[in-house]
Amino acid sequence: ITDGQTAFERKQYPLAIELLQKDFRKAKSRVEKGKIAFLIGESWRMMHENDEAARWYRTAWDNLYGVEALKQYAYALKHAGRYEEAMQAFKELGIEIGSPYEYRKEISACEIALGWLENEDKSIRVTAAPFNSSAADYAPALFGESQIVFTSDRAAATGDEPYHWTGRDYTDLFVADPATGIVEPFDAAINTPENEGTATFTADGTEMVFVRCANQGKFEDGYCRLYYSRRSANGWTPPLPLPFQREGINYGQPAFSADGSVLYFSCNDPEGWGGYDLWRVERKGNEWGEPSLLSRTINTPGNEQFPTLHGDTLYFASDGHVGMGGLDIFRTWPMPDGGWVPVRNVLPPLNSSADDFALVVDDRSRPEEGWQQGWLTSNRDGNDDIYRFVRTTPEEPAVVETPALPDSAYKLWLDVYVLQKIFSDPQDPSSQYLGRKPLAGATLVVTHDDQTDTLTTGEEGLVSLQLEWDADYTFTASADGFLTNQATFSTRGIGRDPAQPEQRFELEIVLDRIYLNREIVLEDIYYDFDRWEIRDDAKPTLDRLARQLKLNPDIRIMLSSHTDCRGSDRYNLELSQKRAQAAVDYLISKGISPDRLVARGMGESQPRAQCICSRCTEEEHQLNRRTTFTIIDEKGF
Repeated sequence: ITDGQTAFERKQYPLAIELLQKDFRKAKSRVEKGKIAFLIGESWRMMHENDEAARWYRTAWDNLYGVEALKQYAYALKHAGRYEEAMQAFKELGIEIGSPYEYRKEISACEIALGWLENEDKSIRVTAAPFNSSAADYAPALFGESQIVFTSDRAAATGDEPYHWTGRDYTDLFVADPATGIVEPFDAAINTPENEGTATFTADGTEMVFVRCANQGKFEDGYCRLYYSRRSANGWTPPLPLPFQREGINYGQPAFSADGSVLYFSCNDPEGWGGYDLWRVERKGNEWGEPSLLSRTINTPGNEQFPTLHGDTLYFASDGHVGMGGLDIFRTWPMPDGGWVPVRNVLPPLNSSADDFALVVDDRSRPEEGWQQGWLTSNRDGNDDIYRFVRTTPEEPAVVETPALPDSAYKLWLDVYVLQKIFSDPQDPSSQYLGRKPLAGATLVVTHDDQTDTLTTGEEGLVSLQLEWDADYTFTASADGFLTNQATFSTRGIGRDPAQPEQRFELEIVLDRIYLNREIVLEDIYYDFDRWEIRDDAKPTLDRLARQLKLNPDIRIMLSSHTDCRGSDRYNLELSQKRAQAAVDYLISKGISPDRLVARGMGESQPRAQCICSRCTEEEHQLNRRTTFTIIDEKGF
């Protein structure tokens, strides 16, 4: 490898930095310097060196790279724990894109994190585990009387091929003795050349559930599944996937309840609240039930992952609740009414400005230097590593006795924001996406049971309303010149907490402007080589399009498929027509009338990246291979 771009693409980030810095010094124009500086910042970010990343993102911004450099600069400052600088950068970023709204939560989180640091719990000591390596080590699980089973992509992992996503080995399960630091691979019946990780065990150690992610091809990720195995006299039985899992969904990070009758896990099911959510599933004997989604007390439109349990206290990681950095660790526990109390951030030093997750309390023995110990994962020192924490004094009780309150004291509030997208070119939806801003004067129809209310958003795009308990709501937002969109919210499973009798939630509904006869790219639509069938990984995007069409029955669209320049004109035209028709047929199967759909194969006739075919980069070829939709008719527009 002789150039920084290639080193970066192959995930050889230290080499990429070395070569790109040489290119930066030689660059003659500010634009060229900005592009190189941004790539150096990305390399440092991938190595979790946030201070260096921030320095180079700022250099890219100063050299005309654009608003993406300022955005990454702000987040790098936050992840480096430089909260006051991050607040200023986020404020500057909001002004730059024309929407202070977009980063208001980040500014607030930085202010809150500064307060937490001033009151850091000095009775908790956090130290790196003795069995960490230079590779990624994470997700500790208690095993046996004193051992830890964890996930790692260290060199001892099974298999010879590097994993294309990280450039390192595939992950396996390993077992460590914390007292000696000795690490050995877990059972050979579990570890394979695929990715295995994040295990959980029943209390007696005879059953386990873990994650396996099997790749479909050299450059194609497969889906992650939960697998079950039982310990016998001859070792662990051949793992079998749990029966309740659905196609096209990634499952991960299982956690058994204390009695083994309930399994908690994370997945990106589209029926969740957004991103990865936490679910639970019960079993009776050998029969597994149907999973149920945990409440909005826990799940957010962001990502909730890595659940663990200590008694009835649920620990998990989230980037959707207010936190100090990326993923923060939170806890909650069930209320007598069956709901969950509002989540609590476990605060520093357990949380940091980096990613912190997979906390497990270890009650198997009492530490000599304290009252309680446990383990967590963090990249606070650059790599994903496992850390041991010790409490030197007893923790304050999670449940504090509070006076009984009348039912009228418990209230739920929801702030509904209707937003519109911001593009670098307001007339081109394929131009750079910058963020969102409030949409004043939008109509919001609120449906609950048989009741319907129609409201209008104010200048801040906001409608605030009080909700009923144990109820389901549907919100339909519309505005002239925009596509109608819809969102739901449920108050089921939210606990009545005397310590916080009033709870406030937020819901965002983004409306897309109607651009007649302007091509809009559908992301994540890929096809196998020389094939046109709709793959499973393309279905979620088309499902969202079908939902949008149902909400907007007056529009007609043209679905177009484009190829890159490789292959003959006739071949590319025929292939793209088959692909466009396959997408249309899929939408028809979802209940969309054929009269509203037009399929058109464009072949290589309309490239987005203008380059000589023999000299196009793979990135430019990928840019030209795309599936798009165009609104060709809208009644009353």
